[in-house]
Amino acid sequence: MEGDGSDSPVTIKNIERELICPACKELFTHPLILPCQHSICHKCVKELLLTLDDSFNDVGSDNSNQSSPRLRLPSPSMDKIDRINRPGWKRNSLTPRTTIFPCPGCEHDVDLGERGINGLFRNFTLETIVERYRQAARAATAIMCDLCKPPPQESTKSCMDCSASYCNECFKIHHPWGTIKAQHEYVGPTTNFRPKILMCPEHETERINMYCELCRRPVCHLCKLGGNHANHRVTTMSSAYKTLKEKLSKDIDYLIGKESQVKSQISELNLLMKETECNGERAKEEAITHFEKLFEILEERKSSVLKAIDSSKKLRLDKFQTQMEEYQGLLENNGLVGYAQEVLKETDQSCFVQTAKQLHLRIQKATESLKSFRPAAQTSFEDYVVNTSKQTELLGELSFFSSGIDVPEINEEQSKVYNNALINWQHPEKDKADSYVLEYRKINREDEMSWNEIEVCGTSKIIQDLENSSTYAFRVRAYKGSICSPCSRELILHTPPAPVFSFLFDEKCGYNNEHLLLNLKRDRVESRAGFNLLLAAERIQVGYYTSLDYIIGDTGITKGKHFWAFRVEPYSYLVKVGVASSDKLQEWLRSPRDAVSPRYEQDSGHDSGSEDACFDSSQPFTLVTIGMKKFFIPKSPTSSNEPENRVLPMPTSIGIFLDYDKGKVSFYDMDHMKCLYERQVDCSHTLYPAFALMGSGGIQLEEPITAKYLEYQEDM
Repeated sequence: MEGDGSDSPVTIKNIERELICPACKELFTHPLILPCQHSICHKCVKELLLTLDDSFNDVGSDNSNQSSPRLRLPSPSMDKIDRINRPGWKRNSLTPRTTIFPCPGCEHDVDLGERGINGLFRNFTLETIVERYRQAARAATAIMCDLCKPPPQESTKSCMDCSASYCNECFKIHHPWGTIKAQHEYVGPTTNFRPKILMCPEHETERINMYCELCRRPVCHLCKLGGNHANHRVTTMSSAYKTLKEKLSKDIDYLIGKESQVKSQISELNLLMKETECNGERAKEEAITHFEKLFEILEERKSSVLKAIDSSKKLRLDKFQTQMEEYQGLLENNGLVGYAQEVLKETDQSCFVQTAKQLHLRIQKATESLKSFRPAAQTSFEDYVVNTSKQTELLGELSFFSSGIDVPEINEEQSKVYNNALINWQHPEKDKADSYVLEYRKINREDEMSWNEIEVCGTSKIIQDLENSSTYAFRVRAYKGSICSPCSRELILHTPPAPVFSFLFDEKCGYNNEHLLLNLKRDRVESRAGFNLLLAAERIQVGYYTSLDYIIGDTGITKGKHFWAFRVEPYSYLVKVGVASSDKLQEWLRSPRDAVSPRYEQDSGHDSGSEDACFDSSQPFTLVTIGMKKFFIPKSPTSSNEPENRVLPMPTSIGIFLDYDKGKVSFYDMDHMKCLYERQVDCSHTLYPAFALMGSGGIQLEEPITAKYLEYQEDM
């Protein structure tokens, strides 16, 4: 509810970015809360729906290009907005109304369902804060009285029941003493009026009075009785208010208490930014120096090669010139032929011989050169071609080690070890990386094992043939061509202590289909707390005990070491898990369900006399109790010093290790592969994985990691 207007601007300082609508980039106006818990202006939701609907129906129209929620959308006509607001509106009988659009805040698709905008809550708290911010921004701008005759006076109060602001005189006139209006609630001057009671958007006549813990939203009693929240866990609004207010107050107090630390870290960041700037410039200078040295070497080699080519070219041209001059002389020998013909006319023999001897030698020499023409030099410079292929390859690899490629990060939540190891990683530049190299090695205390490398095209990989009961380290790096990124932070995973035992729930042996619900894959079972259980629980006051509903694995164990894992749903009331022999199972499943107390029938971890009496001897079963998000370690009467923590938080995933040959069963926390509890078990008969449920609960077997999963991921 609105304050008295005494809030100082300091309380809302620097929160403007929290008050900006992600769609229109302006202060919120009548904000609505989307299912993803982000807020958006009422008008922006209408514009998004209208624009997406136009894009869906009018392909190729101008409006189809304006469907981005990040853009400021054109205001639609009131007629179109009214049509969109009506539940069940359709443009025509063939075109359904668009109710799915991407949230501008988180980009996830939001489905408004059949009720559309009418099914959304109005964020009155955010609306009030925006109004406070507007008033603080306006500072001295006054809110005028709505009832004064012109000129209006400055208001001093705002009535939340009348949704109007008044000066002192008008307030007295319209809220006289002794009338019902005198009881109206008034606050300081404001323009933001909101209803006193938050009504349910699905049941408009019902007020909000409960909070659904599963959906994390307020609901009314009709939503809980027969609506979408019928089977959900709800709490009272006062309890939710108290819990959330305490959490938020603690968070705020923590942040305020860390103010000095944040300031020092900001100062440190400023220094780091300056240092980064200086180091970056220094690195650029060093890189320029290295390249300049390369340029100098290339220039020197270029000059040397060009000089060699020029010298060879000059020598060859000189030889060709000399040969060309000789042949040019042959053309001039046409006069020689004429001269020889004149000499032949000489009749005096002595005179002819004297002249013809030298002339014959000249003609003979010219004739020999015409018989065999051979160029004086080669025209090809093949022996002067520079081979730079090796240097080109080296220069292509010339880079910094990281070359600006972001370091991939292994996703610890999606990476796990079961029968194999599944490693998932994320990379900001996924589309730019050509491939990845996943490295892994076994961590050995005696010596340092070398890394094994696997080249991967996608962002996940299954590693097979890992040794049991071992610790492995995994890391990944990205490649762009021949450029490599640094390695990611190492992920340490512990393999199970034995090979994984594969089985499904047995729906035939003692399965109670009235109380238990088994899925089609037979890897998940739920306990249905229906009327039968309620009627049975009513008889507890006359000595009646409700019993557990058992379900076992469809495969037995007669030798060797085996390991299996499963998850217990957090909402489970009472679940027992472990192993049981075939003869004990027959006794449990044949016994009347209303005659045995759960305190007596098995090693449950409760402080029962029967458990203490037979703890030392090996029993044909071992079950531990899990429930209400807790893991109970059974009490040992043989030990005087009890463990400090017999009640542990329930692990996300629980593993069971059975060593049939040694007659020992152990229970593991799969997240850290840590043994929580172990004890001896009688292995004279076939042992089966055994589970039991009472009340509301659920068990999900862990899915083995197979090569099919890897193929599916790569196809994606």
